[in-house]
Amino acid sequence: MTQAPKSQPELFDRQALAIHRARHKPEALFLHDLARDEVEDRLTLVNRTFTKVAIVSPFANIWRNSFPDARIVPDDEVLDLTPGTHDLVIHAMGLHWANDPVGQLIQCRRALSEDGLLLAITLGGRTLHELRSALAEAETRVNGGLSPRVVPMGEVRDLGGLLQRAGFALPVADVVPLTAQYRDSLHLMQELRAMGEGNAMAQRLKHPSPRALFAQAEAIYCAHFALENGKLPATFELVCLTGWSPSETQQQPLRPGSAKMRLSEALKVPETKLPK
Repeated sequence: MTQAPKSQPELFDRQALAIHRARHKPEALFLHDLARDEVEDRLTLVNRTFTKVAIVSPFANIWRNSFPDARIVPDDEVLDLTPGTHDLVIHAMGLHWANDPVGQLIQCRRALSEDGLLLAITLGGRTLHELRSALAEAETRVNGGLSPRVVPMGEVRDLGGLLQRAGFALPVADVVPLTAQYRDSLHLMQELRAMGEGNAMAQRLKHPSPRALFAQAEAIYCAHFALENGKLPATFELVCLTGWSPSETQQQPLRPGSAKMRLSEALKVPETKLPK
């Protein structure tokens, strides 16, 4: 598969992201563990046995025990998947780092056989809103402006729209919220680095920030968000996207006016005519 010419600057520095991920600590990957558990739970609700599974993940070891026969590929800009060969594609915790998220989903759809299932889990817009707010206010006070520090993440409605743009049938998007607690904001930022989720935005600052910035951010974080136990909450929002590759055998919505029974008949109530 060839990549289309780039018409605009990329949002993420994929080389920096790869370096961050290479420095991850396995014990810090609790979000990926949660994503795997969520996928397993959702598959139990699908009346289908999947035998040709592909998983798109930056951390293959998370998935090997649960899906030993799956083809596991990294979330590169061009996915190493053969069109039409899988009945299930799982895209796990990488979509929020994609320069072209619609392109990632289109590649997943093309990799599916007819009536195949996509399950994608990514971070949503409420993720780290506390840290984002504290850093933005602190940077405005200390530096007089803002710089890219926390990855912008899509809202659930927008992410659901990506499924439609990518050509999936029966698209569904929903949210699994999670709140973790940290000793302080430095503890949270250290955890993010251990997850491989450090700042890899292309327009990030390339020089160290002053200590006063992080001291100010800590004070703001505590003032606005601290819990009664003195710890700081951090919101993580897992957005789960489900879609099917189109098939003529799938259920289709009825055309307007094609109903064979009036609503009043279905509800067994008298029909009331509105005054003209």
